Amino acid sequence: MTATTVDAPPPEVRLPKRRGVEFSLLVGAVLIAVFGYIDVGLTKNGAVPPDAAGYGAGLGVLALLAHLAVRFRAPYADPLLLPIAVLLNGLGLVLIYRLDLETPKDQAAPTQLIWSTLGVALFIGVVVLLRDHRVLQRYAYLSVAAALVLMTVPIFFPAINGAKIWIRVGGFSFQPGEFAKILLAVFFAAYLAANRNALAYTGRKIWKLQLPTGRVLGPIVAIWLLSVGVLVLERDLGTSLLFFGLFVILLYVATGRTGWIAVGLLLAAVGAFVVGSLEPHVHSRVQDWLHPFASIDAGQGPGQLAQSLFAFAAGGMLGAGLGAGQSVLIGFAAKSDFILATAGEELGLSGLTAIFLLYALLVARGYRAGLALRDPFGRLLSIGLASILALQVFVIAGGVMGLIPLTGMAMPFLAQGGSSVVTNWIIVALLMRVSDSARRPQPEHVETGVIAPIVEVDQ
Repeated sequence: MTATTVDAPPPEVRLPKRRGVEFSLLVGAVLIAVFGYIDVGLTKNGAVPPDAAGYGAGLGVLALLAHLAVRFRAPYADPLLLPIAVLLNGLGLVLIYRLDLETPKDQAAPTQLIWSTLGVALFIGVVVLLRDHRVLQRYAYLSVAAALVLMTVPIFFPAINGAKIWIRVGGFSFQPGEFAKILLAVFFAAYLAANRNALAYTGRKIWKLQLPTGRVLGPIVAIWLLSVGVLVLERDLGTSLLFFGLFVILLYVATGRTGWIAVGLLLAAVGAFVVGSLEPHVHSRVQDWLHPFASIDAGQGPGQLAQSLFAFAAGGMLGAGLGAGQSVLIGFAAKSDFILATAGEELGLSGLTAIFLLYALLVARGYRAGLALRDPFGRLLSIGLASILALQVFVIAGGVMGLIPLTGMAMPFLAQGGSSVVTNWIIVALLMRVSDSARRPQPEHVETGVIAPIVEVDQ
């Protein structure tokens, strides 16, 4: 009699959730923000701000609640997304508080803290209630309809600082375009996931570009006309560039054809040139970009862009120190459009580089989550949401540094703006949900089909 050989059981697969890593990074993010808050008080008043403990406790509680929601509802989510968002939001509150000290009659930090609290609450709501990101695909056309309504409504309200992007009722102001960008990302992802083969392989070939059929190409042209229409009616260069850039990026990712990037850049350039030449508000911003020191030459003193460039130059490599700069001379947009100039002057090139690296890491982790997914909608949604952050940072940073014309958009998490900080927290929540799906273990072994025991490690 011969003994039968029994196959050894498959090895255990150890899959760390990394929630402990996330918690440790959150502690560090809160401490950095609190130390910055204290540093501003010591520089400006020679004493620790009396509410420093309350600020630290409030930010810490918000971070803890968000962490608990992720721990119990999205345990496999990327451990870097939430700490980066908390750190950027905390630094933004510090910079706004620092500028508030120069404008006692215009206090923006308390309001920004309230909006940040609302943003974290919505973050928790999305993480807890949205169990599967694929549910959003069912509401693609409802999303685009809602986005169109949100983008159209500000046209009927008075312009603020030359642009019709705000709804102001009494003392309450609201920027609906910030929420429209998330809805459009959902629609773009759903539409391109359903039509990616038709976009890539059908239609006529003109030179080296494969053009799809009119039925598939129609929405692409409509999106271009929509972005130009937003630029004309609302006088908002930034939102137009963001919407069209988002669609071109997702179109390239869905089809893998670089020709769409060339077509997108060409259409964007044509639209921007025509509107920039004919629309007075956009034309003035282009002129300010081309001649940032024209007001100085005319004896009228430096304008906002010139003051911003002076602030970056004064910062040098290491900066003047928190609270020791003069970026408040920029004027009414110092806490919103030009808050990056305060960071550049007081933190220097090294601090500004660190901030850009945080944004780059946030975007990269969003791309990573999308590329790890198998379903096309989730992949495009994650890449689209991360691209929104990337485009905003490029457009805003390029504007305040004189690389491109000013757009009037808000730097994600850093700048004053309730609508902006709320929508950015929703974007991070959706990225957390997608990354949880991407990193969640599959019980079936891919190669052998054997069900392998999974040991979940929380570290």
